[in-house]
Amino acid sequence: MNIAIVGPGAIGSLWAIKLKTAGHNVSLWSTSSEKILALQLGDQPAQQFSNRNLSEIKHADLILVTVKAWQVEQALSPLIAHIHHDTILVLMHNGMGTAESLQSLLPKNPLVLATTTHGAFKPSKQSVVHTGKGQTQLGGYNQSGSQCSFLESVFNHALPDTHWNPKIDHALWIKLAINCAINPLTAINQITNGQLTSQPYPAVISQVLDEVYLILRAEQIAISRDELGQTVDHVIAATAKNHSSMQQDIFHHRPSEIDFITGYLLQCAKSHGISLPKNLELYQAIKQIEQSWNL
Repeated sequence: MNIAIVGPGAIGSLWAIKLKTAGHNVSLWSTSSEKILALQLGDQPAQQFSNRNLSEIKHADLILVTVKAWQVEQALSPLIAHIHHDTILVLMHNGMGTAESLQSLLPKNPLVLATTTHGAFKPSKQSVVHTGKGQTQLGGYNQSGSQCSFLESVFNHALPDTHWNPKIDHALWIKLAINCAINPLTAINQITNGQLTSQPYPAVISQVLDEVYLILRAEQIAISRDELGQTVDHVIAATAKNHSSMQQDIFHHRPSEIDFITGYLLQCAKSHGISLPKNLELYQAIKQIEQSWNL
C-alpha cells in the first residue's frame, strides 16, 4: 500500500519503520522542511523517507494520523484538497472528539479510529526506541470505515498484535477513562504513573472514576465499576516508571490534550445533564497551568 504518516513523532515513526519494513511504500508529512528524513529503530540501519511530498498524499491509499488530538485539524487542513475521496484515514492519538470535525472536512473518506498500547520514545530526531510492546485496536468510525477490516492484517503484519474491533468506541472510552484517572494527576503533581499508588492519590482516582463511570453508563459502555478500577490499577502498575504524555507536555510547557480527554468527558456530561466536580477541578487546574505560561 501507499501509506502517508502525518506526524512522525515517537509512535508515528515506529509505525513508519514497521510498515516500510513490511514492504509498504511509506512517506512522511512532518513540520520539518527537509525533503528526506531518516529514521532508525534501535540499532537497526536507518531508513530514508520522503517528507512533505504532495504527490505521495494524492496517491496515498492510507493516511495514518499520529499527531496529538489538538493538532489534527491544523495538520490536515492544508492537505484536504489533495486527499483522494477513496483514501482511508486512520486516527491514532489519545483522547476523543477529533473524528467529528474530520468527518465534516472529508465526508466521503473512510474514517478508522485506532488505539495502541505500544510504547515509543524518540531520544533524537532520527532515532526511535520501542519502549514497550502492546496491542493495537482498529475500528470504523463511519460506514465506509467499517468496511476496512482488512487493515487488521496490514497493521498486524507490520507490528503485532493488531485487532479489528467492531465496537472501537468501547475501547476508546475505556482508554479515555484511564487517561482521565492518570494524566491530569501526574501532570499537576509532576509524578510518575507509579507514584499514583501512594497517598493521597488513590482516593482522588476513586472519585474520578466514580464520575467517569456515570458517563460510561450514560453512553452504554458495558463495564462494571469494579472492572474499571481494576483496569486503571493494572495500567498504573504496568507503566509505573512511565511519565504520562500530559505530564511531559506540562513539564516542557507544551499544550496538553486535556480538552480531548477530561474536556471531552465534561462535554458528554453536559449533554447528559450530569455533574462531574472532581474531573472539572482537575481540568481547570491543567488549564490554569497552561494559561500561566502566557502571563
